[in-house]
Amino acid sequence: FLSPLSAVPLVSLVGFGLYEFGFPGVAKCVEIGLPQLIILVLLSQYLVHLIHSGKNIFDRFAVLISVVIVWIYAHLLTVGGAYNGKPPKTQISCRTDRAGLIDAAPWIRVPYPFQWGAPSFDAGEAFAMMMAAFVALVEQSTGGFIAVSRYASATPMPPSVLSRGVGWQGIGILLSGLFGTVNGSSVSIENAGLLALTRVGSRRVVQISAGFMIFFSILGKFGAVFASIPAPIIAALYCLFFAYVGAGGLSFLQFCHLNSFRTKFILGFSIFMGLSVAQYFNEYTAINGYGPVHTSGRWFNDIINVPFSSEAFVAGLLAYFLDNTVHKKDSQIRKDRGKQWWDKFRSYKTDTRSEEFYSLPFNLNKYFPSV
Repeated sequence: FLSPLSAVPLVSLVGFGLYEFGFPGVAKCVEIGLPQLIILVLLSQYLVHLIHSGKNIFDRFAVLISVVIVWIYAHLLTVGGAYNGKPPKTQISCRTDRAGLIDAAPWIRVPYPFQWGAPSFDAGEAFAMMMAAFVALVEQSTGGFIAVSRYASATPMPPSVLSRGVGWQGIGILLSGLFGTVNGSSVSIENAGLLALTRVGSRRVVQISAGFMIFFSILGKFGAVFASIPAPIIAALYCLFFAYVGAGGLSFLQFCHLNSFRTKFILGFSIFMGLSVAQYFNEYTAINGYGPVHTSGRWFNDIINVPFSSEAFVAGLLAYFLDNTVHKKDSQIRKDRGKQWWDKFRSYKTDTRSEEFYSLPFNLNKYFPSV
């Protein structure tokens, strides 16, 4: 039942809704964050067109080159004493040698299940966590999957592929609980933006990256080195990554009839309410220390407050409801929604390209078939 029209608010606010992690993070140490942002834009958007090397160096490696340059610059500021005597907040945001992070990390540390003790179970907290997982499913998983398929130049996802991805994400959440990571697993919106920036959509790259992550999780010193990257550098990357994801959502407007007042109503109302409702819930919580729904059951409070604190969840849910209820039986409405463009991809087998884009590696399709 999802159409390009209802996908626009969801995917757009998955990216744009994370604006608070962008420039506010850069400004925490502007002498590091702003150069990172400027160099990244110069490398990825200007030099790539000025210097024609034929090897796509600047657009493929813009993130790595800019991070290394600014990281070295930040380290020189640190060892040069630029932050000596500065307030603690400034030192936390700017220094590359925070609190002996590298010295305190062990050389080798192998994670194992239940390393923090036997798990405990609380029904109320379990319901609250399930609601948080549901919000992540609607917001980051669905929105992230759609954005990735768009930037990877793949066909629209068949529903069975989306369900398969959610199922594997559930396995990831189960493993997160076993290894005591405190939080669960979700789709990385940052990686969706990175895919758009680098234009590298190969699954082999993701597999190799996963191997590196496992490697660095065992060798603590190497992981600590990467953890020493000042947060404003990461925030500068977010400014481009999240912008790309939000723009990917807006790109689905090309399938919609923008002269239709129904289309304008659904788009405007859902996006505005997504921003407005989440702002109310977040502002209320920041001022009072608890959400608008405040009863004796904390689990019940979380079930209600958590979903409505998410811009993308509210906008996506509202757009989906309106798109499937307002004048749906009108014959022209189907074209206004852009639904006819996605009809061909409702089944995995109706397009020959599905095998190319969505087949599982290592012949796993045999055990996890898509329909």
